[in-house]
Amino acid sequence: MPAKKRQNDPATGKKNKKEKRVFYRVTVSRINLLFADEANWSPFPHCQITRFLQSESFVESLQAELLQLNFNSKSNDLYKFQQSDDLGERKEDHISQIRSVIFGEFRVWLSEVLQVDLEATVDISCAKYEHTDVLLCHDDELEGRRVAFILYLVPPWEVKDGGTLDLFSTDEHCQPVSVVKSLLPCWNSLVFFEVSPVSFHQVAEVLSEEKCRLSLSGWFHGPSLPRPSRYIEPPVPRHTHIPRDESLLFEWVNEMYLDPRYQARVQQEFEESSEICLATFLQEEKLRQVRSALQSSEIQWESKGPPNKRYYGCADMQSVPSCVQECWELLSSESFFILLSNLTGLRLHYLCGDEDESENEDGKSETENRGGAGNTQASASNTDADTSTTEKKDKGPPTCVGELRRWMHGDYTLLHDSVKREYALDLQLHMGCAGWKSEFGGFTSYIAHDEDEELLTVYPEDNSLALVYRDKDTLKFIKHINNSSSSQLSSQNTAAFYDFSFNYYE
Repeated sequence: MPAKKRQNDPATGKKNKKEKRVFYRVTVSRINLLFADEANWSPFPHCQITRFLQSESFVESLQAELLQLNFNSKSNDLYKFQQSDDLGERKEDHISQIRSVIFGEFRVWLSEVLQVDLEATVDISCAKYEHTDVLLCHDDELEGRRVAFILYLVPPWEVKDGGTLDLFSTDEHCQPVSVVKSLLPCWNSLVFFEVSPVSFHQVAEVLSEEKCRLSLSGWFHGPSLPRPSRYIEPPVPRHTHIPRDESLLFEWVNEMYLDPRYQARVQQEFEESSEICLATFLQEEKLRQVRSALQSSEIQWESKGPPNKRYYGCADMQSVPSCVQECWELLSSESFFILLSNLTGLRLHYLCGDEDESENEDGKSETENRGGAGNTQASASNTDADTSTTEKKDKGPPTCVGELRRWMHGDYTLLHDSVKREYALDLQLHMGCAGWKSEFGGFTSYIAHDEDEELLTVYPEDNSLALVYRDKDTLKFIKHINNSSSSQLSSQNTAAFYDFSFNYYE
């Protein structure tokens, strides 16, 4: 519930007179002082004004009106929450008044404080965050945005409720590192900060099942701050297969998948859809060994970032038990490259035929005709296919890159434009995720580049090998794992599930 109406002026002890303004004016000198002292706005310039609006009755009425708006659920790689854009031209009501205050009087005042000419551009929306809703790490930078603001209309809020506004430190490349400050939502408080190359922030997941994190937010537009050159992450080294004979396959892989007739059926299905999930892939005894070994406290898990691109645990393969290392070697082995070729029809080994032999009557290889994940929806153009043929001839032997990942509450990956887009076979072998539900997150979503259309979703399934052929116009992300997953994981006496994630290149 909102705070009680203030009956007396705290300075004089007298009853408040009727106020003409709803804006709670903080002196310019006070804000200038806040911005002058770096300790008050680390890691980047920001400010939180409490009791932003003078009239408590106005704030309560504003909250009531906002809750009557039509809200639309929004969900993608970066966020999950509800939003209403129904704040345009309205009749005389509390919403129109607050718009007038923010983009009139407050904007002029803020321009004076920051000594920046802020435009009278209307850019405001209402957001509602409920249980498991989240907005992950981002910097807000779009052309023209100069100052971001959030006005909170929340019930009494505690740290245990989640939903804090988290601010990130940055490194020498202007990439986010870790949360260094968390601002708790507070009834009738307003937070604003400069939008810049280092203004990385997030709305932490809302953990309360009863409370609603309601806010008005938007941006003031003005001259953008200088932006450094975009940082490009160094590529992860790839390697060719390691020399292991087929005995490794017979030790580890379900014998069903080693039957040439069954392989032919799998290949036919894969070539039609560019994806397949192979259940009970590992032999049961080997699976039990690896699942048990993954709980070892000796494994060193490195947090993979930066958080505007990804956040999960990655194993140092020098620290894993021997059976886990053997599973890794299986997926990197020459015999496994051949098995994948037989299961998919891709040329991942020189023994699997020459490209000229795989050309069809139109002169295109099976790989190019397949297109990729959601082949009818995100396939490459003919020009791209022709280019791909030339590229593949120049690439040399097939290669792969992989990692062993740990997935816990709060982990995710995001779409980002620094990924080299190319043809690849994605492999995921999940472990320790029995009974996993889609509402927990943690699934892999494939989408078409520059589109919101989802082409394919791969859900975590224990001991299932997921294979997806991805073309240049297909991107992927792993959905944020929310708090609902905690009970499922704890029922299995673990805080995480795992996957071996590999990419193979022809």
